[in-house]
Amino acid sequence: MDRRKFLQLPLAGVPLLLADQYFAQQKNAVVSSLKTKMPSVVSTWDSGITANKGAWPILQRNGRALDAVEAAGRASEDEPSCCVGLAAWPDRDGRVTLDSCIMDGDGDIGAVSFLERIKHPVSVARKVMETTPHVLLSGEGAQKFALANGFPLEDGKLSPDAEKEWKKWLEKSKYKPEANIENRRAFFAPYFFDDGTPNHDTMATVAMDSKGKLAGMVTTSGLAFKMRGRVGDSPIIGAGLFVDNEVGAATSSGVGEEVIRICGTHTVIEQMRFGKSPEQACREAIRRIVTRDPAKAKEIQVGFLALSKNGEVGAFSIAKGFTYTVTNSQYPTGEVFESKSWF
Repeated sequence: MDRRKFLQLPLAGVPLLLADQYFAQQKNAVVSSLKTKMPSVVSTWDSGITANKGAWPILQRNGRALDAVEAAGRASEDEPSCCVGLAAWPDRDGRVTLDSCIMDGDGDIGAVSFLERIKHPVSVARKVMETTPHVLLSGEGAQKFALANGFPLEDGKLSPDAEKEWKKWLEKSKYKPEANIENRRAFFAPYFFDDGTPNHDTMATVAMDSKGKLAGMVTTSGLAFKMRGRVGDSPIIGAGLFVDNEVGAATSSGVGEEVIRICGTHTVIEQMRFGKSPEQACREAIRRIVTRDPAKAKEIQVGFLALSKNGEVGAFSIAKGFTYTVTNSQYPTGEVFESKSWF
């Protein structure tokens, strides 16, 4: 309706017209379908069961959300089948490089990227947060920092499975991912190479403790067989993770480059700040990725996951198959849910 016609309406009819438009919009709105009991921990993917098992005992005894998410990251990094940590698939040069970040709801943050031969990057990220004036340390500097703070240097050898897959990849050196090809060893990593080997390994966790405080972490080995030096969204605050005690916590998994382009998790939190549910906020972030390049979006996977300060959990992804795990008093052993998707 143009301005001229709008001004010709009887004043009494204006509120009714606006109400009709509002309810028409709400009819097609996506709403978050899961309200959880606090404290609660939520992680990406089915393999979030492993992460949540590390976090839940801390929350259960009224511990801090920050301690819980660090424990979740360490549990994932210790579990070879999760495909994060030093047992994960390497870059194309045959070397495993790790990225991680951690954040609490007060805005304290720490991160590491391109870190080699250190088993628990999430704990190094927390050490960066708590003992330095910096936010992100990378490469050789991050490793030196870790060693100076008592983290042992591992031998750097590939795990048998990782070495086997890397040598198989070298035969073709083919880099063509497909979304959500199931691979049990990789616990349903977001997408895989056309021969079934995973090219993405990320575990992300957000949590709220009994005092209502929020925290989150991400830990990853990044894209399998990536170019050496490549860093995705996982260690970048506002891309792979963002937490605000006034609003909620959000994280992501999938093609990190696309998440970085839209400052994905910061976008989710700001949408929640404006009143959208976690699921609606995640959907809006996905919409921005899809509409930027619709043809490309059909070939990739990105999923966003959010936990509001009110205990609402929501997620949304480009393609079907993005799952997340919730653990709390209602689901003490962890319950897996699948997000809605654009396609």
